[in-house]
Amino acid sequence: QVQLVASGGGLVQAGGSLRLSCDASERTISASTVGWFRQVTGKEREFVAAIEWPESRTPYGDSVRGRFTISRDNDKNTVYLQMNRLEPEDTAVYSCAATRRWIPNSRVWNDYETWAQGTQVSVSS
Repeated sequence: QVQLVASGGGLVQAGGSLRLSCDASERTISASTVGWFRQVTGKEREFVAAIEWPESRTPYGDSVRGRFTISRDNDKNTVYLQMNRLEPEDTAVYSCAATRRWIPNSRVWNDYETWAQGTQVSVSS
């Protein structure tokens, strides 16, 4: 089973940028739907973005659309989440997840099979 490692989190001032990486242990990530989700302690997991396979659609959560961009580098077995114009409300633990099955809605977190550990993103005001 593919293993995922999420990295790139850190502390940044509001208005700044970070790029998260989701590194996969296998090339099968290129034929997988990969999603990013975030969670704040005590709150529900929130959909951030996904890159779907095979359709290659890239849906975004309402709160990040226009600021975040998800992309895939198949040569590196990596999916990126470029986060620009960060806001304090973006502070959370971010995790990536993948599935090789076709799923009807990439926003639903429990349809994913494999998860990375989270990476903390903190945005100061």
